[in-house]
Amino acid sequence: MRWLFLFLLVLNLFYYVWHQQQAPLRPKEVETLSLYKGGQQDIRLLSESDNVQPRRSAAPAAKAEEAVCLFLGGFDREEQAREVEQRLISLDIAATVQPVDAAAGVDYWVYLAPLASREASLRQLKELQARKIDSYIVTQGDLVNGISLGIFPRLDSAESVMQRLRDAGYEPFLRELTRAHRDYWVRVAPESRRLVDDPLLEQLSRDFSGLKHQLMQCEGVASPR
Repeated sequence: MRWLFLFLLVLNLFYYVWHQQQAPLRPKEVETLSLYKGGQQDIRLLSESDNVQPRRSAAPAAKAEEAVCLFLGGFDREEQAREVEQRLISLDIAATVQPVDAAAGVDYWVYLAPLASREASLRQLKELQARKIDSYIVTQGDLVNGISLGIFPRLDSAESVMQRLRDAGYEPFLRELTRAHRDYWVRVAPESRRLVDDPLLEQLSRDFSGLKHQLMQCEGVASPR
């Protein structure tokens, strides 16, 4: 009986081990099949989304095209731009004059820093004038009560004045000032841009000397040059 019991026990253990090795095969097969089907679904969805993308990008492109204006001019005098504006309006072309400030160079300002009081600055001014140095007191801005010693278009001229002041015992400073030039342009609205064709541009160029034209963004124009 003992040997029979041991034989049955070993048989049960062998069956249990064999069953555990065979059982995981089915879940693995099911998982692989589900992943394969899921991959097919992902591919189908991506192909469908590709057909939608071009439709979304069409609207912003059209909107960007409408935001471009035609600029005519570059005149030094506003009256010239007004004449072009009136010519276009008479042809039912929407147009407006737009002044544009552009940098035209740099000037160099030589000055002495403000002293503790206006009286002290006035005494310093008299000293400079007694030395035959051109100068005047600053009455406004961040350098009020300082002493201005001139604004020069060339750096070497400003440095020459500064050296003369150092030799006289003063401590001068230099500041760059941007020199601006204002031009006048006529802006043609986007909806009227197609009306300004090549024959009209040629006629305007003959009637208004120096007229230039180019396409620019309607808003935020720093300088149409």
